[in-house]
Parts: sequence; structure tokens; C-alpha cells
Amino acid sequence: MTRSAAEALLAGNRTTLAAYEAKHFGWSVDAGVATITLNRPERKNPLTFESYAELRDLFRQLAYATDVKVVVMHGAGDNFCSGGDVHDIIAPLIDLPMPELLLFTRMTGDLVKAMRHCPQPIIAAVDGVCAGAGAILAMASDMRLGTARSKLAFLFTRVGLAGCDMGACSILPRIIGQGRAAELLYTGRSASGEEGYAWGFYNRLCAPEALLDEASKLAADLAAGPTFAHGVTKKMLHQEWSMSIDEAIESEAQAQAICMTTRDFERAYRAFAAKSRPVFEGD
Repeated sequence: MTRSAAEALLAGNRTTLAAYEAKHFGWSVDAGVATITLNRPERKNPLTFESYAELRDLFRQLAYATDVKVVVMHGAGDNFCSGGDVHDIIAPLIDLPMPELLLFTRMTGDLVKAMRHCPQPIIAAVDGVCAGAGAILAMASDMRLGTARSKLAFLFTRVGLAGCDMGACSILPRIIGQGRAAELLYTGRSASGEEGYAWGFYNRLCAPEALLDEASKLAADLAAGPTFAHGVTKKMLHQEWSMSIDEAIESEAQAQAICMTTRDFERAYRAFAAKSRPVFEGD
């Protein structure tokens, strides 16, 4: 394959998502920051079969997006997300046979996989109710900002299901610890914003009226950074869960050496030498 043919092939895999028209949630892109708005406020922003699938597909596309550097996810109104819609999802599931049920649970798990594997950092801005699958969306994000009135609840046991949904038994203990995760997953009780912050689920608490602005400001700061390197950081944070210390150190050595070949690394040095602030471009 010639170089021009290779470049054409790679160019065909790249995409821009600023003009993407979401059907089941709000979507916008501004200066490299994408905002996802779960926008069914009259029902506390529950998920449907369609929104699950569209979110999964969108996060998969983000792996190839050239115009999105950070993602902010929040809910319209005073709540983040109440989980799977009781009428649109739970009621139909009761009548489905096992093969179709497994298709559904694998599809919801694929959403979390897509969130963890897209290179962009994801910031969840969590106000009010954050329950069930909504709690999973927040958990699967890279950072979480909350409010004092945030109510975090993994409700699966309340509907006769196990707490091991969409990676919760793997990811949640790594965020808040095994005992605290076990309590939430066994009991299904709500954790307050103060509890979530004290346990490390939330990076910080904000006033409700300032929450989205704070999340957007954090996202803009990240978008102005070395975004290729941010993608490597996200990859290693995820990948090193299953590594020994020696394997992790070697993997990080290789990852850092790769980052040292980027133009952003050179820009940072030249800016330091000139006593100026580097302007990163993500390459």
C-alpha cells in the first residue's frame, strides 16, 4: 500500500461529530467539548432501549472523532438520570425469553465498554436523582461533579436483581472501596451528595445552579491540554486494573515514550524555555 493510499484509508476512519443529530438525548459540541443532555426531565431523565443503543453507538464513534476532546454528561432539570424507564424497559423485559434478555444486558454492558474505551475524558455532572443505570453512567465516567442534593442509588436489588450490573461489581469498589460498594449494591439505598464526596465518588460538590458551568470549565481546561496524552492516561487507568506492578511500570514506560514523540511534548519544552504557556494541539 502506498503512503497516499494509507493516508486516504486513515482519513476515511476519522469523523467529526459537531453536526451529529442525536435522536434520544441532547448533543452539542463547542471548542472541543461535547455535551450530552439526558432530556426527559418530566420522568427524571430515564433511559430507553433506544437511548441505551444510541449512547453506545455514539461513544464508539468518539474513538474516531477529531473534533471532540472531552465529554460532559448531565441531566435536564434537577436530576441526572433515574435509570432504565420502568414502563419502556422493565415491563417488556418481564415477557422476554433468556436469549433476548441476554442481548439486552450485553447491550447495556457494551455502553459502559464504549465509555471506558473512548479516548476522551468523560465528566458526569450529577444533580438530584442518579439511580440504577443512571448511577452506572456516572460510575463509568472518568470524573464526577455532584451537589449536596445528589442521590446516588444502585437500585437493582430493589427490583429483584443482583447488584452486578454493567460492571458495577468491578468498577464501583475501585472508586469507593469494597465495603462501601457492597453496602450500596446489597441494600440499594441512596447515598447523599456528602457521602458520595467523602467516599471519593464525586471529585467535588458544587452549588446546583453552578454545576454545569463547573463541569464545562473543567472540560475546557482538559480540552486545552495535551489530548493525545489524556487519551493515553485514560487507557492506562483502565488497562492497569488487571496488571501486576511490574507489568504496569513497563506499560507506562512504553506509553510515556510514545507521548514523547508527540509535537505537544516538544511544544511544552519550547514554551518552558521561552517562559511562556504551551498551546497544545493534540498531536
